[in-house]
Amino acid sequence: MSDGLQDLLCNLPSVDRLLALLGPGLAGAPRALLIRGAREAVEAARRRTLETRDPRHTEETAVLEEAKRRVREALRPNLRRVVNGTGVVVHTNLGRSPLAPSVLAFIEETASGYSNLEFDLKKGGRGIRYSVVEPLVKELTGAEAALVVNNNAGAVFLCLKALAEGREVVVSRGELVEIGGAFRVPDVMAQSGALLREIGTTNRTHPRDYEAAIGENTAMLLKVHTSNFAVVGFTSSVSMAEVAGIAKRRGILAMEDLGSGNLVDFSAYGFAPEPTVQDAVASGADVVCFSGDKMLGGPQAGIIVGKNEVLDRVKHHPLNRALRIDKLTLAALEATLRLYRDPRAALEAVPVLAMLTAPETRIRRRAQKLAARLHSLGIPGLEVRVVRVTSRVGGGALPRQDLPSAACSLTLSGKSAARLEEALRGGDPPVIGRIENGGLLLDARTLTEKDIPLALRAVRAACQHLAASGTGPLAV
Repeated sequence: MSDGLQDLLCNLPSVDRLLALLGPGLAGAPRALLIRGAREAVEAARRRTLETRDPRHTEETAVLEEAKRRVREALRPNLRRVVNGTGVVVHTNLGRSPLAPSVLAFIEETASGYSNLEFDLKKGGRGIRYSVVEPLVKELTGAEAALVVNNNAGAVFLCLKALAEGREVVVSRGELVEIGGAFRVPDVMAQSGALLREIGTTNRTHPRDYEAAIGENTAMLLKVHTSNFAVVGFTSSVSMAEVAGIAKRRGILAMEDLGSGNLVDFSAYGFAPEPTVQDAVASGADVVCFSGDKMLGGPQAGIIVGKNEVLDRVKHHPLNRALRIDKLTLAALEATLRLYRDPRAALEAVPVLAMLTAPETRIRRRAQKLAARLHSLGIPGLEVRVVRVTSRVGGGALPRQDLPSAACSLTLSGKSAARLEEALRGGDPPVIGRIENGGLLLDARTLTEKDIPLALRAVRAACQHLAASGTGPLAV
């Protein structure tokens, strides 16, 4: 190492010096975190100096700012609130369904102390946690019995394990779906120990296909709702009612995996026809599974409904305990389900329902409000236009459903939409949009009134950051 480079490295501040400077500005930060931040900052400055021989990397102010940045980043929670400007209502990557304010209040009330999670207040002894939500689920769906586990994949797996392990389950080839994360129905079935029996073709399955497939080792006929894709053209499928009728005549079980599942008939709001949970129960299915955090708008959960004698077998299977939900999920689910007792009120109270059914005129007014406030900031080079766009349901539901919407399209002079998107994504809170036709879109369908001030602050900070960063690499 040359003497000049050695001299540069000697100018680096010591860790002790940085700790003395860090403390006042980061009061309350654990000392171990301050030490780590200081050491990492010094090491990063050392590497950059060796690579570039630039004396600016060794300046105390620069190293101190890097140490502060690292400590603040470590103090920031990994799971964070983000502003959803994508227009995808049930956005799996962004946590799917936001919960209603009343639901959050109920969670806080029941989780801040003890609760009767497994205590029967009438009898004064041990209770069953499912009793918290089972009566509500039965009331809303018309089912004889109900059970809730951690998610819908777990619900399907548990039902197959409890009801069909070692025996055949008949499924139409066109319903062997793959859900997010590359989880496939055949794989779930194989792990449960049930034996897959495919029938029909990709586009056409008939009642006779089910009849012909039933043998001595058949346990169940399973219908899987193709909620995340659509097959069009020369197609034919068998309704759940027909499948249930065949199963009943042959003395076997009929099950439907609804996937997303919903308690509201959205066809009244211009949506493509989609079976409700009530429809599936009324069709005669012995067991029906669906998600709690998609179209239902509640917490992540797998809800199982069906006949008493069938669900008794599922409830008493040892795997049920491994998949059971905790008190926070139960509280959120109970509070969400209570909102559905008044279907009309639920359309406004449940955030997902409100977003899905919001009229385009209301969404456009919200986009115009955001645009006007962005204009008022007077950010140099920022152009904002209100444009007509199409939102999506998301969550693997209604893949062909277009939701007319309105968005603010942002462009910043001299900066690409990708750099603006990155800067907003790196803000506090992060604002997530989508790039379309050369602009960054903030879709007002998924922006609430409370999100508007957050979006304004984030856009201003992002534009200031990009102006200060020049043409160099973005660091947020």
